[in-house]
Amino acid sequence: MKKSQRPLSMNDKRELQRGWTTGACATAAAKAAFIGLITKKIPSKIQINLPGGQTPIFTIIDYKISHDQTMAAIMKDAGDDPDVTHRAIIRVTIKNANKLSFKSGPGVGTVTKPGLPIKIGDPAINPGPQKMIISNLQEIADKYQRDLNLNIEISVDGGLELAKKTWNPRLGIIGGISILGTTGIVIPYSCAAWIASIHQGIDVARATKIIHVAACTGRTSEAAVSKLYNFSPTAILDMGDFIGGTLKYLKTHPIRKFTVAGGFGKITKLAAGHMDLHSSRSQVDPKFIASIARSIGKPEHLCDKINNAESAGDILEIIKNNNLTLCDKIADLAKSVIQTNLGNDLIEIEVIIYDKHGIMVGREPF
Repeated sequence: MKKSQRPLSMNDKRELQRGWTTGACATAAAKAAFIGLITKKIPSKIQINLPGGQTPIFTIIDYKISHDQTMAAIMKDAGDDPDVTHRAIIRVTIKNANKLSFKSGPGVGTVTKPGLPIKIGDPAINPGPQKMIISNLQEIADKYQRDLNLNIEISVDGGLELAKKTWNPRLGIIGGISILGTTGIVIPYSCAAWIASIHQGIDVARATKIIHVAACTGRTSEAAVSKLYNFSPTAILDMGDFIGGTLKYLKTHPIRKFTVAGGFGKITKLAAGHMDLHSSRSQVDPKFIASIARSIGKPEHLCDKINNAESAGDILEIIKNNNLTLCDKIADLAKSVIQTNLGNDLIEIEVIIYDKHGIMVGREPF
């Protein structure tokens, strides 16, 4: 799931607080609702068992009991992670049925494309959370000596709007967010959800027979390359800074044609061999760019000017103002880095560099 912005900085020195996944919150709400269905009383707090052995306690913030079904609600706490679903209200309604089944209520999506670990037409409740819910409900079923023939409906208040900030629409998950989380725990800034979304994007593209995808570092490059190729959203991977994670997965899940599109600074870092393009973990090196300029015979005074520049933006202005055609060479070097990391000659590779206005300034074609 893609991240939103919250105030905490990644450089904050204090210990970051872990949070709970949507799957863990849905498990807590389901357990409370099941107790309510049996006893006609909803507990104010509920403890669940996570796969790793942790036993967190959640507060029930809303509930409803009727003669044939019960609902309990949890407010998600993502800790210090900048998750779009932080403070989302997750509701689970449980009623007796002829068999155990899961249903997507308002704000939880439905799968419409192949490639995900959920069948087309099924609710976007991943296998991990389903297993977690069933395990915790079985504990209650055993205690009260009853079966698990239940209809479990999961809803998320405002989930349709939240989903617009995630990858769900381009993955073919329509109508709301997904219920996610293998461990139940959100580790702040682990970026695991973002990388998982990249993997899912590749899976959906392969399953829908898309032979050309573009991995983009940001919205500007995404918009530009989409216009260039008239791409559908499913052909775009919101790679962000995670070129290493993208290439690692693509290596074993290949797609025939692969375009990397990004800004000058990030593609320059890729050309230098960096696999994490975030500013806190890799920097643009003016000396490296100046050495490239020298290697293709650019004037020494301009090479010195690049070497002494203070930012990637300043370097790009020098390149533009002096018609240095240096960006094509940087794109070529970045392509070589990609080829080395993929080690798969069957994948055709292209690299495109855009400026901040979405204008192409460099390209190494297929």
